[in-house]
Amino acid sequence: MDMGAMDMSDAMPAHTPWHAMEFAFVFAMWTVMMVGMMTPSAAPTIFMYARMGRQTETKGTPFAATAWFVAGYILAWAAFALLATLVQLTLERTGMLNPAMATTSEYLGAFVFVVAGSYQWTRSKDVCLVPCQRPFEFLMRYGGFRHDAQGSVILGLRQGAYCVGCCGLLMALLFVGGVMNILWIVLLGLYISLEKVTSSFGRFVAPIAGTLLMLAGTWMFMLSAGLH
Repeated sequence: MDMGAMDMSDAMPAHTPWHAMEFAFVFAMWTVMMVGMMTPSAAPTIFMYARMGRQTETKGTPFAATAWFVAGYILAWAAFALLATLVQLTLERTGMLNPAMATTSEYLGAFVFVVAGSYQWTRSKDVCLVPCQRPFEFLMRYGGFRHDAQGSVILGLRQGAYCVGCCGLLMALLFVGGVMNILWIVLLGLYISLEKVTSSFGRFVAPIAGTLLMLAGTWMFMLSAGLH
């Protein structure tokens, strides 16, 4: 993947407009990466939805409806992937990305750390995290199992929107550690799973991680400004 990042950087030098295929490739990369990172943490909700469908004893419905639910969930993260692609395009055009697709601006990296850490303490973070931690409550709150494709997609899209609201800023850290940095991707994925799967414990993990991110961002600012 590192070699792929270098090849992509060589193929798309700064100030050179992206072609449609290049944009589509980066968008597909972000979509696959988001689905790969977020689907494990969404598994409890997906399995809960399938279980509710089986209890209806409707032939063929549980599998099909669950597939539509997952499609809605993926659609939400595809929308985020499109935004991430546009951000990457902007950073690349301004010469602020290295071959590993990490920002070359220490100030920007520090800012992302501080913003992502601060968000961990907000009410919005908590509101978006709870539906991910309590799938049964979430599903019942919005009508439970849907037999139709449209209803299942909308419910999956709603669940995905909560996940994006919960973890979107954490994903922005990829632009600091490197979009193609496998270790960084794995660590973020593991943390997000820990935060979302553990209900009571996860509520305490978020602010602790937020504090650490803010401290790291502050330290990066100090290093960049020569104040260490």
